[in-house]
Amino acid sequence: MESNQLGQKLKKLRNKLGLSQDDFARKADVPYTTLTKIETGVIKKPSVFVVSKIAKALGVSIENLL
Repeated sequence: MESNQLGQKLKKLRNKLGLSQDDFARKADVPYTTLTKIETGVIKKPSVFVVSKIAKALGVSIENLL
């Protein structure tokens, strides 16, 4: 069974920074809908491009996020 580990990790790290989904989407320069879909597991495998933007905005490595 494919769990939504990326989404859960992303949500946890985002909450740690105290950012709403909207604020974080802007900070990471990714569409809000993309971010919510990743967090909820609708998008299971986002592109490397999107993951790298998210990792950068969170201040973690891509490996750390995945």
